[in-house]
Amino acid sequence: MTSAGNQTAAEAGASPVIHGPQVRRRFWHLPEDLLGVLCLVAMVVLPLVEIVGRPLLGIGVPGSVGLVQHLTMWVAFVGAMVASRQRRHLALATATFLPAHLRGVADVVAAAATASVGAVLAYTSAQMVYYERLSVQTLTGGIPIWAVQTVIPFGFAVVALRAWWQAGVPVGVGDQPAPPLPARAAWERRLIVAAVVAATVSLAFAPEAVAPSVRWPLIVLLLAATVMGAPIFVTLGGAALVLFYADLVPLAAVPSQTYGIVSSPTLPTIPLFTLAGVLLAEGGTPARLVRLFKALAGWLPGGTAVATILVCAFFTTFTGASGVTILALGGLLLPVLMRDVYSERFSLGAVTSAGSIGLLFPPSLPVILYGISARTPVNEMFAAALIPGLVLVGLVSLYCLREGIARGGKWRAPDPAEIGRAAWEAKWEMVLPVIVFVSLFGGFATTVEAAAITAAYAFFVKCVVHRDVSVTRELPRVVVESAALVGGVLIILGCALGLTGYLIDAEIPMQGAAWVKSAIHSRWLFLLTLNVFLLVVGCLMDIFSAIFVVVPLILPIAAAFDVHPLHLGAIFLTNLELGYLTPPVGLNLFLSSLRFRRSMFEVSRAALPFLGVQAAAVLLITYVPSLSVEGARWLMQLLG
Repeated sequence: MTSAGNQTAAEAGASPVIHGPQVRRRFWHLPEDLLGVLCLVAMVVLPLVEIVGRPLLGIGVPGSVGLVQHLTMWVAFVGAMVASRQRRHLALATATFLPAHLRGVADVVAAAATASVGAVLAYTSAQMVYYERLSVQTLTGGIPIWAVQTVIPFGFAVVALRAWWQAGVPVGVGDQPAPPLPARAAWERRLIVAAVVAATVSLAFAPEAVAPSVRWPLIVLLLAATVMGAPIFVTLGGAALVLFYADLVPLAAVPSQTYGIVSSPTLPTIPLFTLAGVLLAEGGTPARLVRLFKALAGWLPGGTAVATILVCAFFTTFTGASGVTILALGGLLLPVLMRDVYSERFSLGAVTSAGSIGLLFPPSLPVILYGISARTPVNEMFAAALIPGLVLVGLVSLYCLREGIARGGKWRAPDPAEIGRAAWEAKWEMVLPVIVFVSLFGGFATTVEAAAITAAYAFFVKCVVHRDVSVTRELPRVVVESAALVGGVLIILGCALGLTGYLIDAEIPMQGAAWVKSAIHSRWLFLLTLNVFLLVVGCLMDIFSAIFVVVPLILPIAAAFDVHPLHLGAIFLTNLELGYLTPPVGLNLFLSSLRFRRSMFEVSRAALPFLGVQAAAVLLITYVPSLSVEGARWLMQLLG
């Protein structure tokens, strides 16, 4: 998986160059960026005021929970607008494998699908807001709910308009920009997209008898557009619209389900932890962490690879996205590994595979999303994922040690002085896991408040202590970057809720559970089948859309075989983690290919041994449920 557009210069390790037209565009985008910054800052401040106000005043901010949940929705849609501006919505990487002469066609098809689905979602969302005006529901301060909901149709409309405009702006591959089109060719593309949007909207006025007959042709067109680069949210939202339309159900059901994202009490943790992770990726934190873990593990035979696994696990825990880990740490770690006993192939495989290995530790974003989707307490899910995460890190580290010994690595005496210096230099970053762990499990703060504490501490470390991030020059860019990441994920969640609503109404999960129960009678065979199924899902879908779409489908099936939801969560997340390394569209493979300028075949071959080790860990986690279930109970009892 990758974003649906160019990799930025900063991500590719180059220094971005700002030209005059870019400066003017930034000026026009200032209100959008400022709104995203204000919403995220308010999300950090309100829970912190709650934490301080309860013991001092006996009361916090009235209605702050509802305010923060609705601010999350605003961050989601403002971030989605920013992501569309930057062409960073999550999409399949399959378009990058198309021949050069077909990429122009793919760009137009993807833009047409995005503009069409965005336009229909904007219209149906506007209908929802219009009818909501009859409601008397308000937030704190008398703010009408309908006024808050206006960001939904506005956000979808902006995404649709930008997709239409960008149809005339070719997409490059990797960090190589595409040459601009002549003005006439650009407007021809936009006219084609506009015609497709008009044809799509005209279906609303077609006779009812037409609706069922276009169901599968439209689904096939959506899938084709997805392969050609349309964002994942377009596929999910478009599929929901088509299915409801074919069943003659009002299309406002889709945005109504999308608005349901505000009902989750833990959803605000996503933008808050994302902000903390993006802050950590800036400045000198990666170098400080690399130095510390190298000092701690470098005395082992080939311990540099173990240090690579540990530092990437630590870093990915907070960034929540392996892409950030590879891009931030890859340039530091690959040369260090190659200077040790390891070959270039092994070094490339280690960095590529380590990019997602910390996704099971708090406050990892996929664990939070699974808890929300499975309606499982997030703190319990973190407890259940902790020991499986340690098993995964431990097995990969043992493989690195074995490889180091085989290549002549020697045991060395640890250097306490270097360990002390590195630990002192990274002391502020090393306190962060303690803060997260205590605030999540200590009982004095809610999950959202724990996320706000983490974001505030990351701000303090980066902007006040180390001053890696300038408050006036760089912090606004970091916050907007966080909003774009959050928007790219949460708009998928909103559209997936619409599709899930249809599937539940059609009783698809229950029918699937009955079919599987009649075909498979052994619990162990079901678990093996589940592993294979999830591995295929990991090959074809990114982890976020897989969580939102697949979890509601497999929950009743797993319950039929007495699989505990916490155990299912560990199985699901570790299998999807394998998807990051699975050819041909694994996210880590794609990003390593871009970052290190290696072919996909070379990167895939380098990652294959690590894929095998992680697959063994997945089987262990699958068939030893006590690692997750009993481990969670033990940890929760230990923490009171």
